[in-house]
Amino acid sequence: MRVLHKAYVYLTCGRKLLVFSQPDQPDVGLQVPGGTLDPGESHLIGARREFHEETGLVLDGALDHLADQDHLFDNGRGRDLHRRRHFHARLARIGRDEWEHFEMTPNDGGEPIRFRLFWLDLDEEVDPAAFYEGFDAQLPLLRQRVTGG
Repeated sequence: MRVLHKAYVYLTCGRKLLVFSQPDQPDVGLQVPGGTLDPGESHLIGARREFHEETGLVLDGALDHLADQDHLFDNGRGRDLHRRRHFHARLARIGRDEWEHFEMTPNDGGEPIRFRLFWLDLDEEVDPAAFYEGFDAQLPLLRQRVTGG
């Protein structure tokens, strides 16, 4: 089993969370920006790099550790262990409600991936099945954090 180190950013503005879908792969559920660390890269640097690659945005503010998660991921090569570090960042105001962005350098070396980014209201109930591969697991903690609880 391969172990892949990952870093993700849960960006909120008030009670809204930035998520994305992949219009060209509608079976892939909602995700938050992030991905695989490069060799020797720290989780913090990797989170910022992956966030920029997947959104086109640069994070200027602090990234706070949210949680760690080990997630088993089955793929065409077998089973991988994703060692995920999740960060939380806050934004003062939303610049765009929705946009598309292409990740030009996917980790697998394939073609660019089109993302549709938008804001999800954390006050609305969302079916956990709408999320891809466990990205919903941090929502209760995130909701607690944004309400000051």
